[in-house]
Amino acid sequence: QVQLVESGGGLVQPGGSLRLSCAASGSIFTFNVMGWYRQAPGKERELVATITDGGSTNYAESMKGRFTISRDNAKNTVYLQMNSLKPEDTAVYYCNAGYFSGPYYHDNWGQGTQVTVSS
Repeated sequence: QVQLVESGGGLVQPGGSLRLSCAASGSIFTFNVMGWYRQAPGKERELVATITDGGSTNYAESMKGRFTISRDNAKNTVYLQMNSLKPEDTAVYYCNAGYFSGPYYHDNWGQGTQVTVSS
């Protein structure tokens, strides 16, 4: 019943900014962890940033100082503000949301949104 829909991707010049959004629909609970991952052509999916329901954040080293993750718990929406974008940031960005149920962890993924950084 959980569906994650990303938006905000597109084409941007180096040094520019984009703001990604991911809205979870059909949910009646708050996800413990929400985050963003990305996958460039020919490479494996990698962590961008995560944020817990308590507001604790975690960033990949290369994104620190440039990207900011935030969330609106009332809307079950997570955001990614990306500044000072580089061509190396070009990738499909995927939203992730998970929650604990007893000893189990349930993971959900969006279908991704393309971010292209090019002049």
